[in-house]
Formats: sequence, structure tokens, C-alpha cells
Amino acid sequence: MATRVLKQLMVLLMITAGFLLTGSASCFAQQRRAISVGPAKGLPFSDGMLVGNTLYIAGTEGTDDQGKLKTGGIGPETQAALENIEKVIKAAGFELKDVVAVTVYLADIHEFADMNKVYKSFMPDPKPTRATVQVGGLVNNARIEISAVAAKDK
Repeated sequence: MATRVLKQLMVLLMITAGFLLTGSASCFAQQRRAISVGPAKGLPFSDGMLVGNTLYIAGTEGTDDQGKLKTGGIGPETQAALENIEKVIKAAGFELKDVVAVTVYLADIHEFADMNKVYKSFMPDPKPTRATVQVGGLVNNARIEISAVAAKDK
């Protein structure tokens, strides 16, 4: 019986050590807060989710305040998507300089250069990490969708 209890304690210690080493344990202890900007859209997700010192920003299209897709192609859509992300960032008490990772989804990879031109002028240095991929299609026939992660020092 003592051996069984000792084995269970060892497993528990190993699991606890793993959480502490990876930071996963602190994630469980952090409070979560949904971040919403603008009028409620009735969508089944939050604009952002603040967990501890990390802000996760939902995929955002290049829409105006009424939810209408910006006209004029990839440039105006990229600008609007980044402005919408900035609204979430500011609503959470963060700044653009806190963005550490970005994912860009393009309907057409041939629009990469035009998107990148707007993106480079918008994001402060040092630029966050980024992945850019072409997708089969986006909601509302958008040309672009962008998601991001921001983090603050403790």
C-alpha cells in the first residue's frame, strides 16, 4: 500500500513539475476576460480573450463600424482589419507594440505584396512574428482575415 501511495505521489509531483516548467499551471490560475468592441454582433466568439497578460484576438476582416466589407481591394481591407485589431488591443489596455504574433489569411496569395505594404506601415518595430497563408475562401468574400496575439510583461 505504501508503495502505491508513493507511486501516486511521484506521478503527481511529475505532473506538477511539468506544469510549472511549461507555464501551463499558471494558465489555469489566470482569470479570463472577454473583450468586445462595438455593438454586439451576435457571433459565437469574442473579439478578444484576455488570459493573464496575454491577449488572443479573433480573426478580423477589413470591415467598417457597421460590419460592411471595405471596398477597393486588398489595401483598404488590410488597413481596416488592422484598425479593427487595434480597437480590440486598446479595449484590453494593450498597445500595438505588445503584439507578438500575427496570422494573415489571404484569399489570393498574389495580393501578398499589396497587403504587406499596408502591414509594414501599420505595425511598429520590432515587428511581431507572422505567418501568411492563402485560404480557399473567407467569410463575406473578404480578401483578408487577420488574427493576433499580444502579451505584456508581468
